[in-house]
Amino acid sequence: MDTPTNPPGKRGRVTTGLVRVGPLMALPEVLRDFGVDPDELLAPFGIHAAYFTDPENILAFATAGAIFCRCVERTRCEHFGLLVGRRAGASSLGPVGFLMQSAPDVRSALEALFRHLHVHDSGAVISLDSTGPYVSLGYTILQHDVPCREQIVSTAMAIGLNIMRGLCGVDWRPEEAHFAFRRPKDPSPYREFMGARVTFDAENTAFLFASRWLDHPLVGADPLLHRLMAERVGELERLAGHDLLTQLRRILRTLVMTSDCSLEVAARHAGMHGRTLNRRLADHGTSFLELREEARRELACQLLESTSKPANEVAVTLGYTDASSFTRAFKRWTGMGPQAWRASLRAGARKAKRS
Repeated sequence: MDTPTNPPGKRGRVTTGLVRVGPLMALPEVLRDFGVDPDELLAPFGIHAAYFTDPENILAFATAGAIFCRCVERTRCEHFGLLVGRRAGASSLGPVGFLMQSAPDVRSALEALFRHLHVHDSGAVISLDSTGPYVSLGYTILQHDVPCREQIVSTAMAIGLNIMRGLCGVDWRPEEAHFAFRRPKDPSPYREFMGARVTFDAENTAFLFASRWLDHPLVGADPLLHRLMAERVGELERLAGHDLLTQLRRILRTLVMTSDCSLEVAARHAGMHGRTLNRRLADHGTSFLELREEARRELACQLLESTSKPANEVAVTLGYTDASSFTRAFKRWTGMGPQAWRASLRAGARKAKRS
């Protein structure tokens, strides 16, 4: 496996494709538990184990994935990411985590996570669907070409479980836990930690839990701290300078998995009218339809690469009325059909493993 050439950026703004190392602080410790020297493993990436002692240090998302690949290879542990995430909670998210913990109730805390995750982690998005009797709280990586995505989402889900237990009490359990990657050889660590029905090869990575929990008041509710953290998060957002295109790309990655990925709905999430959004996108030399196609392409590639879902099921997930429409679109994006693309990807992975 090639080591990424992009060096880590110490204590910087979390712009597109970067993440703070707060949730990964336990990584060196987990390596030591397996008898692996973290400094030796991390040396090709230009960092030492001490880099993970400061939660404000940042990494490129692709570099974090590549580090996880090396960790799995050295430890031979398929659920390595789960072990790292088990040792982190809301505080690992910095100001966003403290904003959640000081909120008045679970609903407010999760809405804060949904709105502000990009301050801490700009490589993924949170989805939050509370329209029915069950809430779906999901985590989706934006790029399809991040190595060992399954380790990153496992880390995120373990942290998510710890966050929910911190908000609701240690007895909280999800009804279901879905993972958008193939079933590992041994799924028992996932089932044991989640304490719920676990599904792999899912459309998206998410928890399902009863909506009654949204109104659960938080023991740590603190209006003054909440206001201070809201101001701090707002300051970080201004420093990061996320523009309209970045914001809309995050919105669309959650909307393309819903039944209504329309201009009007996307504009409402962006806090403006549809006509205004269209005009501003035109000023940037693009359009809503182009960005929606980009979001569909990224999600299609991610599902084809990470799961065993047939192409026709991926088509349905993305809102295509029939498989042939999806195949035509995929050929337009990549130059080949979805099945041929998946086969070429796996052939390349086998070749890389042999070399």
